[in-house]
Amino acid sequence: MATDSVIFDRIALIGVGLIGGSIGLAARRANCVGTIVATARSAETRQAAIELGLADQVAETAAAAVQDADCVILCSPVGAFGDIGAEIAAHLKPGAIITDVGSVKGAVVEALSPVLPANVHLIPGHPIAGTEKSGPTAGFASLFDQRWCILTPPEGADGHKLAQLDAFWTALGAEVDVMTPAHHDLVLAITSHVPHLIAYNIVGTADDLEEVTQGEVIKYSAGGFRDFTRIAASDPTMWRDIFLANKDAVLEMLGRFSEDLSSLQRAIRWGDGDALFDLFSRTRAIRQQIIDAGQETADPDFGRHNDDDDG
Repeated sequence: MATDSVIFDRIALIGVGLIGGSIGLAARRANCVGTIVATARSAETRQAAIELGLADQVAETAAAAVQDADCVILCSPVGAFGDIGAEIAAHLKPGAIITDVGSVKGAVVEALSPVLPANVHLIPGHPIAGTEKSGPTAGFASLFDQRWCILTPPEGADGHKLAQLDAFWTALGAEVDVMTPAHHDLVLAITSHVPHLIAYNIVGTADDLEEVTQGEVIKYSAGGFRDFTRIAASDPTMWRDIFLANKDAVLEMLGRFSEDLSSLQRAIRWGDGDALFDLFSRTRAIRQQIIDAGQETADPDFGRHNDDDDG
């Protein structure tokens, strides 16, 4: 989504995995940033960021990366945000926007608000885009195209800075929405976090059964189980932090899910075909609504092809 105007003269990416790397590539494509500086914990990842064109410069530390940056984007696991915030606080440019790409937002505000100086602007964000792949080689410029990015400004946030960050994500190809951190966390608990937890659990159960089934779970995984494994292949550090950071909302949604699962169990036990048919019809309609909203393809087999790597 090329633009004629530079939105930020300088941005700092703290972490250049799938999301951070894709931000760098998308910002280059849009020509909306003057200079992209990146940092990562390992020297190998920092070197890859330069070789892959994810950034113009790399810094060995987060403190060095944020020097003179107009926008700092935390692309590390949310569990590290408190330590990162403390490290960069004294080095931030007055007036800079501090944002992130984490899948929880209340915990981000709690971790960063106490350590950031008063002269910067904290506006947490969450691009709802990604694949199960991770690392700097996983990034690609079109990752955010026609995907939602949710911004969750704290009460009293600067309207001009919010508009600037909105313009940045729009330039990267995303559709932007704004909501409170608490509402975001509740919505994402049911649309993302609980589905991931269920996928991890089902794949874990199958792994426990492998000895009993003599490898047939893997052998015959071309059905629904295979689709669970795609989700369950997501980065374990990131998802550990997400579940711990969004504990209350996830537990609330799990409670609702458990109640509905008990009703489904009861319908199967008592042969209540009408109840099963009604549920399956309603859920099929949800699938169609997602397709109609442009968030999925109606192609057979989820649009996969033999040469497709789910990227």
